Amino acid sequence: MDKFAGSTLLITGGTGSFGQTVLKKLLCSNIGEIRIFSRDEKKQDDMRHDLQRLHPEQAAKVKFYIGDVRNSQSVRDVMVGVDYVFHAAALKQVPSCEFFPMEAVRTNIYGTDNVLHAAIQEKVKSVVCLSTDKAAYPINAMGTSKAMMEHVVRANARVAAEKGETVICCTRYGNVMCSRGSVIPLFIEQIRNKKPVTVTNPDMTRFLMNLDEAVDLVCYAFEHGRPGDLFIQKSPASTINVLADAVQELFGNTGKKIIGTRHGEKLFETLMTCEECARSVDMGNYYCVPADTRDLNYDKYFFNGQLNNTNNEAYTSHNTERLDLEKTIEKLLTTDYVRESLKKKENDSDFNDL
Repeated sequence: MDKFAGSTLLITGGTGSFGQTVLKKLLCSNIGEIRIFSRDEKKQDDMRHDLQRLHPEQAAKVKFYIGDVRNSQSVRDVMVGVDYVFHAAALKQVPSCEFFPMEAVRTNIYGTDNVLHAAIQEKVKSVVCLSTDKAAYPINAMGTSKAMMEHVVRANARVAAEKGETVICCTRYGNVMCSRGSVIPLFIEQIRNKKPVTVTNPDMTRFLMNLDEAVDLVCYAFEHGRPGDLFIQKSPASTINVLADAVQELFGNTGKKIIGTRHGEKLFETLMTCEECARSVDMGNYYCVPADTRDLNYDKYFFNGQLNNTNNEAYTSHNTERLDLEKTIEKLLTTDYVRESLKKKENDSDFNDL
């Protein structure tokens, strides 16, 4: 992307699935430097050696920084000289956040605030923050912390806009196939071990998008984002039952075991609330929900009025395009993880014995 030519990009949580895919997409571009910021030294070391092995000519433009978004000093240190920030660092597992909600608060809320304050202080050009469909009508600790994160983003975006130097916006995703914590690698491993795949609720629906689509949304936000904007990709969905059938169609049928809904899970997810739908802008492949620019002087709205149609239906995994078995298989095959796993399957005796 020409926007990043010669610039420095910081990726918080850069050793995760999102960070690694962003790195792969931009590594061979004309970007000047990519900084990977995380607290996992083992993953950083693995990434460093993979880059030196697979991309020796570009490896030097990637710099690694050990730190934690919870530590404001380490965030300020890594932010010096940065032009763009993709903030992906987060606690994302629903069950673990249910048991340790304050850990989600410290990382997803306070950590985001630390990143944004440092970015504003260092006059970074643009920051894109990563959110989740679980932030819309949240019922669990992870979703609630991400919903608060979005409020932190909007509040800081307002401050940054007043200063006129840093644009802060947000992207919200549904389930990203084969990212960390995705059920698809679990299904594949269960099949490989000749165990039935564990299905929580067969009728549960989830949005499906691949990592490349997720990164395209980030790049779109960098290109088109205005202060406080929220970008959402239009995404299809499938039931968990159909998803399990699709994985078994590709890797082998070992049966299913219904285990019931886990802590904090919904029957369906919402990518855009009905209130957000009422003021959203259709951008083609994406929706943009502009920031609410009203100030704290509510008196004037009783006289001038600012009416929105709130009768819109929320955009959910129950009412979006529903993928059947064939379409779900096609969607699975768009992921590197599934394609690579199918190649390994050919030489794996455990799979071939099925």
